[in-house]
Amino acid sequence: MSWRTVVISSRCKLDCKMGFMVVRGEETKKVFLDDIAVVIIENPAVALTGCLLEALAEKKIRVIFCDSKRNPQSELVPYYGCYDSTRKIKAQTEWGDSVKGAVWAEIVSEKIRKQAEFLPELNCTKEAALLGSYLPQVEFHDATNREAHAAKVYFNALFGMDFSRSEENVTNAALNYGYGIVLSAFNREIVSEGYLTQLGIFHDNMFNHYNLSCDLMEPFRIIVDRAVKRYDFQSFSSEEKHLMVDILNNKVTIKRTKQTVLNAIKIYCRSIFEAMNSGDISAISLLFR
Repeated sequence: MSWRTVVISSRCKLDCKMGFMVVRGEETKKVFLDDIAVVIIENPAVALTGCLLEALAEKKIRVIFCDSKRNPQSELVPYYGCYDSTRKIKAQTEWGDSVKGAVWAEIVSEKIRKQAEFLPELNCTKEAALLGSYLPQVEFHDATNREAHAAKVYFNALFGMDFSRSEENVTNAALNYGYGIVLSAFNREIVSEGYLTQLGIFHDNMFNHYNLSCDLMEPFRIIVDRAVKRYDFQSFSSEEKHLMVDILNNKVTIKRTKQTVLNAIKIYCRSIFEAMNSGDISAISLLFR
């Protein structure tokens, strides 16, 4: 099972040879392709061969390209994720409103639950209790918009009453970068399972290529939030970004086993698809359970 996240920061040439990604820079290094889950190209001056791109796509390795400021800008996404993608896409287009509404309510509840569990660690017991009171109010399709109400309380408790997610600051830069890395991991799993990232359960933005990924990743945002709060970044440059990338290797509990975040995303996505196709919400495997 692939597990390694490879970050390419310096100018170099990347090639493929005998099952290895070859990095030719000041030194020549090799990385076994079957070990790689994610490749992040931080430097726009990096050159890649067509042979390597073909191999990365075939092995469903997520490749993230960054801009000149080293922020994620684009991805390599294969057209076909698995042998029966046509059947799965047909099933995806037939998911009904009833199962969508039920699954989205479960996702929102789990997101709020994780936020409520985190806040007491920061001595924010009053805010945690308020979030806990929102849980019984989550309705089908989150019609009462408990997610948004919880988010305002949560972020103000986490980063102060003056904090806003729309501001340009170090905290938001770290959050956005971390969310982008997690989103990319979800894109990889959704495509590899044969589904379309564009067709969401709740998100339905015509300009968003990752509606489904944005839906599914919601309970995993807490992993990014915890890291940003713990590190308390005063700046957000290359070193800090590498710390955020490493959260994919953090260990979490899912289905009563310890897994890396990357493996947990795989297990969780498969359980969501099982629930969507069977209509059995209990099939969903959530974190820390």
